[in-house]
Amino acid sequence: MKKFKNWLMVAMFITTSTLFAQTKLTGKVVDETNQPLPGSSVVVKGTSTGASSDFDGNFTFETSAANGTIVVSFVGYESKSIAFNGSTDFGTISLKPSAEALDEIVITQTSFAIDRKTPVAVSTIKADVIENKLGSQEFPEILKSTPGVYATKSGGGFGDGRLNLRGFNSENVAVMINGVPVNDMENGRVYWSNWAGLADVTSAMQVQRGLGASKVAVPSIGGTVNILSKTTDVTKGGSVYTAVGNDGYQKYGVTLSTGLLDNGYAVTVSASKTTGDGYVDGTEFNGANYFVNISKQINENHKLSLTSFGAPQRHGQRQSRSLISTYRNSERGIKYNPDWGIKNGQIVHVEDNFYHKSQTSLNHYWTISDKTSLSTALYASWGTGGGGGKAGNYSLFDVRLGNSDQPMDLDYIVNINKTNGTLGLGSEAILRASRNDHSWFGLLSTFKTDINDNLSFIGGIDLRTYTGEHFREITDLLGGNYYLDNSDVNNPNVALGVGDKFAYHNDGEVGWQGLFTQLEYNTDNVSTFISAAVSNTSYRRIDYFNYLDSDPLQTTDKYNFAGYSVKGGINYNFTETQNVFANIGYFEKAPEFGAVFLRYDNEHINVNAENQKIFSVELGYGLRGDKLAANINLYSTQWNDRTLIRTFQNPDGTFGTANITGVNALHQGVEVDFTYRPSDKFTFTGMLSLGNWEWANNLENVEIYDDEQNLVNTVSLYIDGLKVSDAAQTTAALGFDYELMEKTHFTVDYNFFDDLYAQYDPNDRGIQGAPQAWKAPSVGLFDASIRHGFKFGSFDATVTARMNNVFNTEYISDAIDGADSSAQTALVWYGYGRTFNISAKIKF
Repeated sequence: MKKFKNWLMVAMFITTSTLFAQTKLTGKVVDETNQPLPGSSVVVKGTSTGASSDFDGNFTFETSAANGTIVVSFVGYESKSIAFNGSTDFGTISLKPSAEALDEIVITQTSFAIDRKTPVAVSTIKADVIENKLGSQEFPEILKSTPGVYATKSGGGFGDGRLNLRGFNSENVAVMINGVPVNDMENGRVYWSNWAGLADVTSAMQVQRGLGASKVAVPSIGGTVNILSKTTDVTKGGSVYTAVGNDGYQKYGVTLSTGLLDNGYAVTVSASKTTGDGYVDGTEFNGANYFVNISKQINENHKLSLTSFGAPQRHGQRQSRSLISTYRNSERGIKYNPDWGIKNGQIVHVEDNFYHKSQTSLNHYWTISDKTSLSTALYASWGTGGGGGKAGNYSLFDVRLGNSDQPMDLDYIVNINKTNGTLGLGSEAILRASRNDHSWFGLLSTFKTDINDNLSFIGGIDLRTYTGEHFREITDLLGGNYYLDNSDVNNPNVALGVGDKFAYHNDGEVGWQGLFTQLEYNTDNVSTFISAAVSNTSYRRIDYFNYLDSDPLQTTDKYNFAGYSVKGGINYNFTETQNVFANIGYFEKAPEFGAVFLRYDNEHINVNAENQKIFSVELGYGLRGDKLAANINLYSTQWNDRTLIRTFQNPDGTFGTANITGVNALHQGVEVDFTYRPSDKFTFTGMLSLGNWEWANNLENVEIYDDEQNLVNTVSLYIDGLKVSDAAQTTAALGFDYELMEKTHFTVDYNFFDDLYAQYDPNDRGIQGAPQAWKAPSVGLFDASIRHGFKFGSFDATVTARMNNVFNTEYISDAIDGADSSAQTALVWYGYGRTFNISAKIKF
């Protein structure tokens, strides 16, 4: 009997061990250049069991399944299925780039460039690089080691960063989030403060220089920045994140995901909070970020995905540049900011920015057949907020709490306004906000079909409607009882309080209708395309202050401007590791809203505003070896008929305008970048970007005629050979990442900037022999970080410490040219000195 019991226990042990045995699966996910793909999804097919790869691309997890198939995927890459039988080490799993893998994000499959296939110059920054290098930097600064990019913090306020690409500012660089254009529809600008928290939810960011891969009708001259947000995670789990840094910087956030549920639903939510005092005086900030994605796999052919995100924030600003001597004489040095004050012992941001812009899209993916698909997005964006400033008697704000480099004495103004109140008078000086609220709705639909094994057709529509409401409102009466304003003809001589509108109130309505089409021909070694797009931009203005409600002039007619683009390219992979490409394109860009409605009213309208004309050509070479990946690009962009408008008075005293045509600029350059991995522990990166951006011609004695062909003015511009300003024409970078031990990496980056010419208006160069603008001194900056991964109980954790501008180098990042184009008269902003950031993340 005892022997039987022993055998029974053994049998039960074997059975129990079998029932509860866990299969262990491990491996490493890399891209086509053997670079790790952190954040890759590895899931047992048919289940929600799986894991995401860590910073080094490694993954490990256990499953109760004794055998089956894992599916490995990463945004922008082809998924790979691999069978297993028992515990398995898959070794290194290499994924190939593929636009088709982007169906989680509508239209990005028509906007994302594919290595060794799409014939454009491109750099892709993955989520791990963003997380490692961002720290407390501005979002555009992640790209500062990218060829052709010049990114700065501008005045230094939270979210005030700017980006230039190949010498073109944000008005001429298309920025897309999940394939949807986000440039302001009235002036083309990008306000990065609207997206201050976007880095938290970015899975990848791609900079396409030059023509770019976007097929929608976005006439970008310098290039396209395409930001891909997170989609719904297929694995259940999440993470918590916290960070601290210099000048009171604090950040914390959380991400949660249900994983793919049995009913086909999956939900991912993310939220974070950021606060700090700001490196620059008077730039305290408070921001948040939220992200929600809900997806539903209806059946094999239909999928719906709803995404919404935004980043409400408020921060103090430094709007005013100062002389170099002012910074040097200030006790605050490069942190000096003249745009803030003290009231009743509290900091007041006289210049500030507050905004909340949300973006929500409903995406439908329809697999019509094995060869045909349709992707459609309905999206909406609402923005509310603006920028603060002063109004009334500006001289009162010149009174400081001590020397001229000290904060404004706002109590001085309060006392004056209070005294006026006892006399029945209004405030002499107040604080105001210039508001720019808007609503934006769009439809973006892309149809794709494979005509045969090699030829594909893509076509679609891009519809947008936008209304921007512009007004000023009173935010602080500074001790007074009211503020008297006479700007509104419908309500003249009115006493106003906090929240009331004054100075101006108008709407700008913009419509956009676009069609795009493309033919692609692909073989094993050759990829070529030709595409065309047409668009119509319509403008209308409504002015509530300058015209009576009964006046038909209060609302203008609608003015339409057509634009189009034609481009083509070819990529040839002449070996398994080497390729060459070329592209060429021409497009005409419709004028901006401000070039049509001059003088901020409904009467001085430039109905014949000239289209800008751009011709671009580029050649490139790529190498993809086991250890070395490198690119060389040559480009030339001719920008003709840049918008230049002159106003004048007709002989009868009426207002007239003229388009000064023939103002041309030429942007040429060479770009080199590489990644070298001599071993699994070492990665070297580098780039060199040499630009030669100049105005291409003089204009002498250009005659301007009125509507009756009377000569009213003669204009000359002497700009031939003058450098295009406001971006460093020479940039370089070197960096390395070294794995000190398992999951511990040390990273150093060096960035060099030169040939930065101070910003100037070509209209001011009306005399022969006009000088070059002042050139800021060159600068080299070092950044460093250390990242350590470890187990926190059963969870994966990472700690990252980062220091920017390690040697506290003093340098000028932005400048406006002075009267004599010298360092003594230039107005500048200094870049940040040494800053640091420490963060921790736990994944569960």
